[in-house]
Amino acid sequence: MTLKIALIGAGSEEFGPASVHDIFLSDPLNQQDLEVVLMDINEKSLPSIKKYAESVAKKLNRNPKITATASLDVALKEVDFVITAIELKRYHYWSQDFHIPRKYGFNQVYGENGGVGGLFHALRNIHASMTIVKKMEEICPNAWLLNYTNPLTKLCEAIHRLSSVNIVGLCHGVFEGKKQVARFLEMEVADLEVRASGLNHITWFQSLKHKQTGEDLYPKLRQREREAHWLAEWDEIALSRILLRTFGLYPSPGANHIVEYIRWGDAFLASDKLQFFYDPKDGDPWDNGKTPTWLYNLQGNPTHTPLYPKEDVNLIFELDKGSNREIKPSGELAIPIIEGMFCGVSHQLDAVNVPNNDWVPGLPEGAIIEVPAVVDSNGLHPMKMEKLPEPVLALLRTQVSINQLLVEAYHENSKDKLLQAILLDPTVHSYNNAIACMNELLRLQEDVLPRLV
Repeated sequence: MTLKIALIGAGSEEFGPASVHDIFLSDPLNQQDLEVVLMDINEKSLPSIKKYAESVAKKLNRNPKITATASLDVALKEVDFVITAIELKRYHYWSQDFHIPRKYGFNQVYGENGGVGGLFHALRNIHASMTIVKKMEEICPNAWLLNYTNPLTKLCEAIHRLSSVNIVGLCHGVFEGKKQVARFLEMEVADLEVRASGLNHITWFQSLKHKQTGEDLYPKLRQREREAHWLAEWDEIALSRILLRTFGLYPSPGANHIVEYIRWGDAFLASDKLQFFYDPKDGDPWDNGKTPTWLYNLQGNPTHTPLYPKEDVNLIFELDKGSNREIKPSGELAIPIIEGMFCGVSHQLDAVNVPNNDWVPGLPEGAIIEVPAVVDSNGLHPMKMEKLPEPVLALLRTQVSINQLLVEAYHENSKDKLLQAILLDPTVHSYNNAIACMNELLRLQEDVLPRLV
């Protein structure tokens, strides 16, 4: 049976090779009459990713049809699954998302999913993604869209509410949380059985058990967390430890993402002052073209960077470049979903982002939530979770409202709705500065944003 998969954004240094690995490592997919289409608007990146895909297929003794195109129409023709990971001048605009809100006194950390920066990141990627979605409605209306693009919740919310496309949002954040818990417990990740729910990048482990014995591991986790040294992996887990102590559940994936939704959380992230650091006396990087180094956190000891590095360190925490990449699974869940839906191979999935249908009690119906699921030949089956504690729900409900207003702002071309979303954000504390910040970002990013009036 013919199976056609389109990778949109295939020229990405991270997404393209990792997705190629996942596809060609899958026995069930490669037992089909498989076609992989590599699509990117950056035509210059296509020959190299096509050549790399062909080399991986050869090494793994696979015989798929591999094509590359810059045409969305061509890529989507007769396609079964579309996997997307797109970004527009990532570091250029991302540095604006981080610095401009801070200029107006807001506690913007990271700037990917939350805060004013996260809202503008979402507007850019919604604007770009809806082009793909509208083409899917026209060319391949029955195909599934498996989306990795961030901000995941906001983007999936827009696509769900504004189109008829079948969409699932996917992220490995819960797995990162599992690794943290495993280190506290001094166990193997494979021995943990967890169930987590919430919103992407701020999910909460509601069940934590030993896979073989069924033992409830939460009592041991609370004990081991109390015994752990505070400085250990501070930038990754200090905030999570505070939230465990305060709300009773351990969150995932780590401080940089969780703190985007919490106004007071930056006290537990030492690296926030170094993220996209630059000397303003030298001019803003979006004016002088010198994009500052992107820093995720201090876990990789980035201050040991040489005084005069021989190579550009902007991508120091990205995957290694070149043809010497190890061919291994990425841990992402698009391929297990395709194996389930198309090949009938059942999988349990730690986290999928889907519209709420009482899967997370206490959050609005239709809002995009993150829950475990099972996938098989009959489709995707999200799990109904127990109700989260009220303080956790209160935190999440605010974000659900912000997401809804953002989608309305995009759909109605409404600057007022965008301002409402900004003023609801926990990091914002000034009406005047909110307007000034919004207007400056609208001006700086007008070429890649929808027109709001």
